[in-house]
Amino acid sequence: MIVSKRILDFYLNSSIHVALSCYALVQITFHVFHIQYDEPMALFVFFGTIVGYNFVKYDALVRVKKKRIGAQLKIIAVLSFVSIVLVGYYFFHLKRITQIVSIGIFAITALYTLPFFPNRKNARNWAGVKIYIVALCWVGATLVLPLINAEIPLTTDFFIKCIQRFILVFVLILVFEILDLANDDPHLQTVPQTIGVKKTKLLGFLLLIPFWFLEVFISTFNYHDAIINLIMVVMLMLFIAFANPNRSKYYTSFWVESVPIFWWLMVVFL
Repeated sequence: MIVSKRILDFYLNSSIHVALSCYALVQITFHVFHIQYDEPMALFVFFGTIVGYNFVKYDALVRVKKKRIGAQLKIIAVLSFVSIVLVGYYFFHLKRITQIVSIGIFAITALYTLPFFPNRKNARNWAGVKIYIVALCWVGATLVLPLINAEIPLTTDFFIKCIQRFILVFVLILVFEILDLANDDPHLQTVPQTIGVKKTKLLGFLLLIPFWFLEVFISTFNYHDAIINLIMVVMLMLFIAFANPNRSKYYTSFWVESVPIFWWLMVVFL
């Protein structure tokens, strides 16, 4: 049991799980826009997510707080290094415009972590903007990059899907912020800190309504995908309803972050 927990903790702490969620969203993008599976694109996002998230999570611990590097952190560092090499490899298999846009997304990630401006904290600590930066990065990596690389025209469907994807990630982060309410710095002004837990849950419920109804306006609308999206909306509503600051970390770091994976599996098997 202890060994299983350690494996699970490593799987989560090394960002493999969140990377799999991003990979699943890329697969959803391929499905919605009828793009043939693009391995370099999908794996670029997968390994790029590992690099980006581990950089965000552990940079402050090692660079600022000078935390001693334990065995698990050393393994995560090795995994991150291997991921950087693979990101570089797949980067050169992407179209030039995709490379340029991906550099822009990386720059936003770096801005989120490092204090580029004098006498200013990094963007992660700017009051009220964290949730928007993360959501935009997810939209860029899992939707914009695959479409640009496949040379898909940026039609109305693209913008509708961008709004849907932004809402999805925004709502997922709301659940994280509810659970982190007791530990977050009050100066961050997260949504629950600003409007309270009940109103945050209500906001999440209300955002899921346009998320689902926007599907109707997609030119490739079909009832199969609409039903799957509805199942996912119900799943998200349940996660929001039962979220509270006393929940285990696995509630968000495993179950909530599994929502895109469940979505992808439903598309594949249903």
